[in-house]
Amino acid sequence: QVQLVESGGGLVQAGGSLRLSCAASGSIFSVNDMDWYRQAPGKQRELVASITKGGVTNYADSVKGRFTISRDNAKNTVYLRMNSLKPEDTAVYYCNAEVNTYIRQARYWGQGTQVTVSS
Repeated sequence: QVQLVESGGGLVQAGGSLRLSCAASGSIFSVNDMDWYRQAPGKQRELVASITKGGVTNYADSVKGRFTISRDNAKNTVYLRMNSLKPEDTAVYYCNAEVNTYIRQARYWGQGTQVTVSS
């Protein structure tokens, strides 16, 4: 059994910052790619940022230069530092990770954390 638990969401004014965390736990052998997605009301879920086990990162154009994804492999944890937040960043943010257990490889989702940016 694998769980991803996000934390760090909240309400912030435009121009402010937040840091999200997502910790994977359970019968984990290793964790491959770790990603952050977001879903705003009435919109499809979109990929915000991803990071490989080796630290190679990728960002959506809308967040480049403002968001930074990082990870701690020893803790199976991924972070998303969000600076210069805009009202259009308001969404539920979800963590997704490809996890190798001792039985299989599968992708898992966290429960989501709400980020609200006020203008």
